[in-house]
Amino acid sequence: MRVLLKLSGEVLAGKAGLGIEPEAINLYAKQVAEVAKSGVEIGIVLGGGNFWRARMAPHMDRVSADSMGMLATIMNGLAFTDALRLQGQEAIVMTSIFLPQFAEHFVAKKAMEYLQAKKVVIFSGGTGNPYFTTDSAAALRGLQVQADMLYKGTMADGVYDSDPRHNPQAKRFDSLTFTEALKRDLKVMDSTAFSLCRDNNLPVYVFNITVPGNLYKVAVEGADIGTLVKEEL
Repeated sequence: MRVLLKLSGEVLAGKAGLGIEPEAINLYAKQVAEVAKSGVEIGIVLGGGNFWRARMAPHMDRVSADSMGMLATIMNGLAFTDALRLQGQEAIVMTSIFLPQFAEHFVAKKAMEYLQAKKVVIFSGGTGNPYFTTDSAAALRGLQVQADMLYKGTMADGVYDSDPRHNPQAKRFDSLTFTEALKRDLKVMDSTAFSLCRDNNLPVYVFNITVPGNLYKVAVEGADIGTLVKEEL
């Protein structure tokens, strides 16, 4: 089985809220290493929000702001690779931007060879283009490496009909279709990512990554502890 994990940059910041907290990154690296050592092939797309988001500078040129965000994801990728190696797990960073001093340039065929060799592949730099989120990058990379499932690790235990932080009556979905998610404008992944997954039959599973062991439960044991999003249920 081959999976693609999407993690936000914010989770790497931990309680600090900014930058990379060693305890947090090691927690997630340990979870990924456990999955990889089980035999599941796993690639990762990391966000960069713990360092930079374009909305932090609303008056800045969007292309420049998004370029800074892409660089932030590469910093996270390098850090996560090092954290995985401390867990005894081989990992490779591949970037959408040509930066040979830091990482390999992304080539789908080469990435699949690394995955088949049981190396974790971290896809950094987003899609390499402005105006696209790392959610869209996760959908794109998942399709390019022929992943069976895209896992979206969040701080919530699935998809809700409204924000459970503000509405205690919010309802969690066990499953729903991409079309329904788009119609309801559920803010789990951006509409471009959802549309790409829907049109190419890549299912998405949303779960709480902050609970130790949850990644192993969903990716290896097939536990139902989140929300499955696919077009035909």
